[in-house]
Amino acid sequence: GADRVLIISTGEIDLLHGKRLRQHQNAVAAAKKAGVSHLLYTSMPNPEPVSPVLFANDHYGTEQAIKASGIPYTIFRNGWYQENLFMALPHAIASGKWYTSAGEGRVAPGARDDMAAAIAAGLAAVSNESKTYTLTGPQAYTTAEIAALVSEVTGKPLDVVQVSDEALTEGVKASGVPEDFAEVIVSFDANTRAGRIAMVTDAIESLSGRTPKTLKQFLEANKVALAG
Repeated sequence: GADRVLIISTGEIDLLHGKRLRQHQNAVAAAKKAGVSHLLYTSMPNPEPVSPVLFANDHYGTEQAIKASGIPYTIFRNGWYQENLFMALPHAIASGKWYTSAGEGRVAPGARDDMAAAIAAGLAAVSNESKTYTLTGPQAYTTAEIAALVSEVTGKPLDVVQVSDEALTEGVKASGVPEDFAEVIVSFDANTRAGRIAMVTDAIESLSGRTPKTLKQFLEANKVALAG
């Protein structure tokens, strides 16, 4: 049987019925039944019940289930992905305006493949000590600082427009996004504004041995896709 098992959080975001949390809890129970010696899980930073992120409880509940199982664990709290900027930036760059409710909150976007390398290293490790790592990019930025970097890389002006969560939700819905997912997207901004994802760690480098990609490197590599 498997010795070390990685549970990757599913994409089944179900805010009404908690389907994703049940899937994760079932996976933990199955791992315990199978006699797994170490559990690894991909979570999110600061998933406690006070988190503004609407699906944070899926991660918090899974972390609690893992700890209650008695199995030694490694929890990877994956920060904001650089690739998530594809959700907002192409439209923002095209219009010259980036609407946000994140205020002066900071976020340290990291590359998915850097986080994957750190997780792979954790999976291959021999230690059975229980640990929690927060995986982030190498620097934290406000939305205005990201916009300035985008303008520098693309040569296109980008003004940040701060709006309320409610106004942002309406704007996201107007772009064709279903209401429940629009509310999820806006909850990320509320989380950033609350300072709950501003941390910068060296966990990617300490686990994988690789230097994490900077946000500027990501923007330069994806300039055409982002700016058209």
